[in-house]
Amino acid sequence: MKFLVTGGAGFIGSAFIRKVENPVVLDALTYAGRKENLEGVDHVFIKGNISNYDEVKKVVDEYKVDVIVNFAAETHVDRSIVDPRPFLESNVFGVVNLLQIAREKGIRLVHISTDEVYGDNEADENSPLRPSSPYSASKASADMFVLSYVRTYSMDAMIIRPSNNYGPRQFPEKLIPKTIIMTLLGKEVPVYGDGKQMRDWIFVEDTVELIKKVAETGERGRIYNIPGGHGITNIELIDKIGRIMGKEVKKKFVKDRPGHDRFYKMKPSLSYTTMSIDEGLERTVNWYLKNRTWWEPLIKDSFVNNVPWS
Repeated sequence: MKFLVTGGAGFIGSAFIRKVENPVVLDALTYAGRKENLEGVDHVFIKGNISNYDEVKKVVDEYKVDVIVNFAAETHVDRSIVDPRPFLESNVFGVVNLLQIAREKGIRLVHISTDEVYGDNEADENSPLRPSSPYSASKASADMFVLSYVRTYSMDAMIIRPSNNYGPRQFPEKLIPKTIIMTLLGKEVPVYGDGKQMRDWIFVEDTVELIKKVAETGERGRIYNIPGGHGITNIELIDKIGRIMGKEVKKKFVKDRPGHDRFYKMKPSLSYTTMSIDEGLERTVNWYLKNRTWWEPLIKDSFVNNVPWS
């Protein structure tokens, strides 16, 4: 099975390519996609954007791709609030390009979505979509296009909705790496509102194992929810990271984000077990401690320094 992994130089995508044999990676290398994430893995790398139909089609033809797994997306909620347009271009228009190409070539498309499309509701695969941000609205729109192509064209496509991921190589604007890095540097960690927003966490290695399983054996037209089963509030998570690091976490409470969801909670579509939050956080903390050269150039980003996390 020949995989084309779009967005494969990003956080979850680069973890996935470590699970499959010699994948083709297509990535635009925007701020969160880095070739350093691909080091030590046999792969073919092509710099490109899913918004460019001809570019993607050429790759699919040249490498005789059997399955496209789409991780390519703008993902940070705060950036979507500042400027929604890149989210529309990548998360919607880009996905339609992939659908068109997969349909024409008769190949499978596995689209990676998010639990945020449900809003702050307890959800299963049939629950209504209630996105709260431009980011989650763009992901929900893409999901609707996928389902419409399955219905209209009988396409071999499916949707995977993970809960919040964490682990090595996650960009420092996100909650867990930002907490680790700011605490290492002795700086304050900004916390939105009261910090009691609940998130469900899944270690990235668990996520990509499940994505690989679905990509290989999943059913056409299915939606697969893959929550981690480790719900915890932001403030509790920050304190837990501090205990693992053996350091005091300096918190700075700031004005809450517009439209901020209070919690995410999905019912799983498959039977599986996941790594405990304590073990996963310990592995993650150790990775950032040992890989300062990976993240030190990234914290100069003014957005990372000035905006809290989702």
